[in-house]
Amino acid sequence: MMAIRHDSRGAPVAKAYYSTVFEQPAGEVWKIIRDFNNYPVWVHGAGTSEIEDGKSGDTVGAVRNVLYRERRIRQRLLAQSDVERIQTYEFVDTPTLPVTDFSATLQVTPVIDGDRAFIEWWAVFDCDPTRRVELTQTLTGWFETWLESLRDEMALRSVPAEI
Repeated sequence: MMAIRHDSRGAPVAKAYYSTVFEQPAGEVWKIIRDFNNYPVWVHGAGTSEIEDGKSGDTVGAVRNVLYRERRIRQRLLAQSDVERIQTYEFVDTPTLPVTDFSATLQVTPVIDGDRAFIEWWAVFDCDPTRRVELTQTLTGWFETWLESLRDEMALRSVPAEI
């Protein structure tokens, strides 16, 4: 899905968006996501991760330094709310894609019917207008892949231990 938004100068900004429903309660899903340092726990392909400067993984301003598919990526937690189950982050260094003014948000909302979770992940960014569709589709595909990784992790956690 692609929507064109505009920045404060009126210039177009791209938005990549993906959403899905998990069978687990929102609170259980949020327990995994809320720690900004848990990326390797639920994203296939993510290796080591550490929060720089001794901060905790739920501290706004914390920088996550993660090895993802042999690339070092640094991201800063911009906002987090346990009440709204929402987390927003940005790249600290040059992003792995040719984008600027990038910020991404991950939100977990309860679905009362069936005690499930509605999960949304979106990013807003600027880029070369000729690459806007391509980069939006790339990010949307990545969000889908990473949320499927989270779904796999949640399924493992809900399997009862054998006696």
